[in-house]
Amino acid sequence: MKTLAFLSGIVFGIGLLVSGMTDPAKVIAFLDIAGTWDPSLILVMITAVGVALVPMQLAQRRPRSLIGEKIAFPSTQCITGKLILGSAIFGIGWGMTGLCPGPSLASLAASTWQESLFFTSMVAGMIGFELWQRMGQRAHNTSTVGPATAASRKT
Repeated sequence: MKTLAFLSGIVFGIGLLVSGMTDPAKVIAFLDIAGTWDPSLILVMITAVGVALVPMQLAQRRPRSLIGEKIAFPSTQCITGKLILGSAIFGIGWGMTGLCPGPSLASLAASTWQESLFFTSMVAGMIGFELWQRMGQRAHNTSTVGPATAASRKT
């Protein structure tokens, strides 16, 4: 099954390359709705949503994937402060560089120093977020241990 995942990633990367999503200038032109707007990437996004629509509908009705893995959807559909902050950071980074995670990874083979810097920064941000989450979880676990629980551990 790892081979299937690898091949799916290759097809996805080729699609990003062919569609122009790995070209930062094209992405920035798409985001520049007040200037020289290039709407061509809308077709890429519509196609991606269309391709994903049926499998997502099927996945929501199943507890396990076709290969037997547990399907995990978010437990909440609420808009939270973390979601807004993460979306804002993603959007600012996308607008500044014209790159997002998938296209960044797909363009690493022919990358410039700017794309390498973006990718390295993205990975550092992911690691930093993971460490921040773990520290928060550890602090939460420590604070939920009350005096009675701590005393019972000593005996």
